[in-house]
Amino acid sequence: MKTVTAGDARIPALGFGTWQLRGAEATDMVTRALSEGWRHVDTARMYGNEAEVGAGIRAASVPRDQVFLTTKIWPDDHAPDRLRAAAEDSIRTLGVGAPDMVLLHWPSKSVPLEETIPALCALARDGLAGHVGVSNFPRALLAQAVALADAPLAVNQVEYHPWLDQTPMLEALAGQGMALTAYVPLAKGKAAQDETLARIGAAHGVSGATACLAWLLARGAIAIPKTANPARLAENAAALDVTLTGAEIDEISALAIPDGRLVSGVNGIAPDWD
Repeated sequence: MKTVTAGDARIPALGFGTWQLRGAEATDMVTRALSEGWRHVDTARMYGNEAEVGAGIRAASVPRDQVFLTTKIWPDDHAPDRLRAAAEDSIRTLGVGAPDMVLLHWPSKSVPLEETIPALCALARDGLAGHVGVSNFPRALLAQAVALADAPLAVNQVEYHPWLDQTPMLEALAGQGMALTAYVPLAKGKAAQDETLARIGAAHGVSGATACLAWLLARGAIAIPKTANPARLAENAAALDVTLTGAEIDEISALAIPDGRLVSGVNGIAPDWD
């Protein structure tokens, strides 16, 4: 599978997202994804499915060192002692060893980054995570996090799809040697219904949703689409084999709109977006 390099991390460009997958369905879909060639799985403590995701990885006939596993820690646990305890608990719950990536799920509004970022970096140094990074950090907070880090931050996981222009974020991350991981990459189903994406996808023998993922990969992003439909696994993975033209990339990029954001966080957790 195609990979994206961020510092010394080599991350599969397509990851299987698990938000809202629960119980046996989560375990089964992770196992199916790995059996079909996916090698990147994304979860979070807040999702409440780390145990099921770990079970799915164990059930697959894929060596653990070939699976890139990401989890995320909620802001309630960003104080240094709680951050470490949460990381240790995730390792126990997942049951597959240390995650390859641990992210701060959202910026905390109560714990200063001066406390959290060194504690996050310590997770990588102490073997509780292969790599570390952040999620939902706007550029100003990202710059602060990088300045405070004494170990490389690998990614910033943010909302990204054709209707939300993340070019400034891509450029900021590239300047730091970091990568962008795109969540809700299919814009909550909007990509599958868009006429522009459908037309461009048809020119390559794929669906509009597949064309959307191919666009994200062409932009240099990592994409983590979620599905509970086994048939969608192959449709999404087909993006790896699609090479869009420069004109097609530009046409998809032109779909961006000023109010394109779909995820604003819960209970006032969202930062001041760029």
